[in-house]
Amino acid sequence: MPVPWEALIPFGLVTAMFGAAGTLLNVSKREQNQGKLPRYHIDEFEAMLMDRDQRLTGHARKQTSDPKAPEGFATNSVWYTERAQ
Repeated sequence: MPVPWEALIPFGLVTAMFGAAGTLLNVSKREQNQGKLPRYHIDEFEAMLMDRDQRLTGHARKQTSDPKAPEGFATNSVWYTERAQ
């Protein structure tokens, strides 16, 4: 049975477009995370640490080794509220 050569052009285009979309999505996610892999399965403790890092450095993936917090750190905390019952 002969190969329908005219079907290889659309197949190549679809394959190239899926490859380009996946590559661009990967580059976008890494750029948002400062070159690191995205985090999955984040528990409550890790979320709180990411919130602290966000308040300390301005980005959830950055960390600082400075022993003193910036001046605004004491007043920019986020108070989580509970529903009144």
